[in-house]
Amino acid sequence: MDTQNYRFFQHRACEFFPCHAGVAEEDFNCLFCYCPLYALGEKCGGNFCYTAEGVKSCVNCAFPHARGHYDAVLARFSELSELARRGRGDGL
Repeated sequence: MDTQNYRFFQHRACEFFPCHAGVAEEDFNCLFCYCPLYALGEKCGGNFCYTAEGVKSCVNCAFPHARGHYDAVLARFSELSELARRGRGDGL
């Protein structure tokens, strides 16, 4: 019995599926549709670039969408937690 179904989700009816090139359609994971690593800025580890307007663009990054990258994304949550903690401004 597969007890790890929570690691992978596809929404093939989505009008944007697949939204990034570079991952085989059968392995494209929609679980992290909005990348949680985006907030890490230049330290996200993905293949991002900046637009002429200075906005971070992840159009060329498929890292969070690869079937086998679930653990790698979750491994970065302590960094995101620290970023959120510092963003509170109360020093707690």
